[in-house]
Amino acid sequence: MNSEWSLEVLYKGFDDPKFAADFEKFDGIIGKINSLAEGINSMQPKEAVMSYLTLSEELSLTMMSLYMYASLRSSANTKDAEAQSVIGRLMAKISGTTRADTVIKKYIAEIPELDAIIESEPMLKEYEYLLHCIREDNKHMLSDQCEEIMALYDISGGSAWSDLQSYLTSSVTADYRGEKLGLSSIRNLAYDPDPTVRKDAYEAELACYEKIKDSVAFSLNSIKLQVINSSRLRGFESPLDEALYRARMKRETLDALLESMNEYMPIFRKYLRVKAEALGHKNGMPWYDMFAPLTKGSSKKYTTEDAKSYLLNTFRSFDKELADMVERAFDEAWIDFYPREGKVGGAFCAGLPGYNQSRVLTNFDGAFGDVVTLAHELGHAFHNLNVESHRPLNNDYSMPVAETASTFNEHVIMDAAIANAETDEERLTLIESQLMDTTQIICDIYSRYLFETSVFDNRENEFMPADKLCELMLDAQRKAYGDGLDPEYLHPYMWLCKSHYYSSGLSFYNFPYAFGGLFARGLYAKYTELGSEFVPVYKKLLNTTPVASVEDAALVAGIDLTKKDFWENSLKSYEKLVDRFCTLAKKIYNI
Repeated sequence: MNSEWSLEVLYKGFDDPKFAADFEKFDGIIGKINSLAEGINSMQPKEAVMSYLTLSEELSLTMMSLYMYASLRSSANTKDAEAQSVIGRLMAKISGTTRADTVIKKYIAEIPELDAIIESEPMLKEYEYLLHCIREDNKHMLSDQCEEIMALYDISGGSAWSDLQSYLTSSVTADYRGEKLGLSSIRNLAYDPDPTVRKDAYEAELACYEKIKDSVAFSLNSIKLQVINSSRLRGFESPLDEALYRARMKRETLDALLESMNEYMPIFRKYLRVKAEALGHKNGMPWYDMFAPLTKGSSKKYTTEDAKSYLLNTFRSFDKELADMVERAFDEAWIDFYPREGKVGGAFCAGLPGYNQSRVLTNFDGAFGDVVTLAHELGHAFHNLNVESHRPLNNDYSMPVAETASTFNEHVIMDAAIANAETDEERLTLIESQLMDTTQIICDIYSRYLFETSVFDNRENEFMPADKLCELMLDAQRKAYGDGLDPEYLHPYMWLCKSHYYSSGLSFYNFPYAFGGLFARGLYAKYTELGSEFVPVYKKLLNTTPVASVEDAALVAGIDLTKKDFWENSLKSYEKLVDRFCTLAKKIYNI
């Protein structure tokens, strides 16, 4: 089995004649799109739409091959200067189509007989959802010149403020036990088994924010005011209204989700209190111990062959198509497994549309958690597989549903692991791992949503200094975590270290996490209820995600996301898990 992925399905190298030919082809397609924009007013509407979609398909597939090859090479080796250079050249070239793309989409949106044209041609019928989105998006587009001006001003506005936050948080150091640690290093100590390390790291982390809090506060205030003004200019009632529109999601769905989360918040606070008591705390969980390991966990180490066998044995009982894809991923070198110098951290999955494949990057070290990570990323690959039957421009799905298949895979693996655990300690470790992650997408995400809402509510009329932002964050944490946390040990600077707040183009990068986690959990609950008969429905739902709103995709499985029933059933399944955790923890720790 290969330890690194193979990219030869794309190119054999930057000197591959196919790479040079595709780069030349890419330039040619861009030229054709620009020419189409110049002459589009003299064309018949159907001809114009067909020409645009055909060229866009060619552009998408060619750009994907070129960009993914360079991007994946760069991820595997950040010192690959040639890959970085190619990415820069591609981005510069694709930006040259922005004005033409805007002109063409405005033309399409204003075709009076667009629906009749769609019905007249099978290809256009396949792109019905995309074309309707273009028509709706046009309602929020400014003039060609204004769009260009806003994009240029964002470079020295919102994007620059975002870069400042990123620079300051990546360069600040914390004074910890006589040494200086970067922010990511000091935050990682929250998982250390030594309680004194966790507390000292927490205090050092909070102290280091004092050095940069005022500058980052300016960043956040500036970005949020720009977003407020941009949303208003585009005809949205609020930044939240715009965020929901971009997510292809109704406000009724968000309200049902948040109301259900708020009602079930006490069960996650109960988990935190019992875990805190097991760690020796009497007043709720102090922030610095939220990620503390309760047990040593399993010392078992998995090889990649072990991981392959484990995943195949588990997934075969769920779906043969998923198991076959996982086997291909291991056997056909889709996966880059091990950490090494120059390789990016974390894990991700990248689809290769048109090739019926994906590529997965992990930093595998043999722990069971790494097996779960593989299951998660291969869930994304399974989602990619299930949208492969669509035309090239119909393979992108909105953020709320992006974690559906990956999180679903996790539930399949974790349920099997918990059921097969040999000791109470092992079972507690597995359940606690699941609850720790879920508490983040329930309590923490809810606190982030509350905080960002309050920032937007305040920013239009006042500048919020760092101390005010800290107050808003503490208030949001109290509302979300309640008595689950020790009120003396919260985290007032969570607004400063989370990059999700610092985007001028993507606000409320929080509720999609809660949506994704609970949507997948609810689907898994349906699977446990209905068994194998639910699997085809699940796969059809995945297939629908790029060509429907989140509500319409869910209707494939008979789910009405605007009603609380589905969300409450999803949350109810966690109530049983919390009860199991509490029973085990009280037994093992005599509390």
